[in-house]
Amino acid sequence: EVQEGTMLQSRLLKLSRVGLTRCKYTLPDLPYKYEALEPVINRDIMEIHHSKHHATYVNNLNATAEKITAAVEEGNAGAVIGLHGALKFNGGGHINHSIFWNNLSPNGGGLPSGDLLSAIEAEFGSFDQFKAKMSAATVGVQGSGWGWLGL
Repeated sequence: EVQEGTMLQSRLLKLSRVGLTRCKYTLPDLPYKYEALEPVINRDIMEIHHSKHHATYVNNLNATAEKITAAVEEGNAGAVIGLHGALKFNGGGHINHSIFWNNLSPNGGGLPSGDLLSAIEAEFGSFDQFKAKMSAATVGVQGSGWGWLGL
């Protein structure tokens, strides 16, 4: 049993060295000013959502990574496993928001066009049907119903 525990600790240390300890996650800059999306999304909402809400995911992701690294160094597999939910939630929140900011544009909105619209219509029937199906599929997802369409 001692040998199995030592092997587990060794594997966890290798995992730690490969992943979480190599970087510090950071809040990305927006590709536009906070007020650029007005009047659709006002400046205050954008600033709070980016500098507070998204920043909280980043801060919690870094804190979780540090806790996982410490647990790995201690050989505490239970703690590593117990932190999986926080890693997934905060890492996912950070990734989702990073994608979200880049999908917004002062020149965006409206009905998609070209190949994207053709693919949506072929798969879902119409853009409105796509929106309804996407909303229904994501409404129960932790983090306010995030969902991405990938083609």
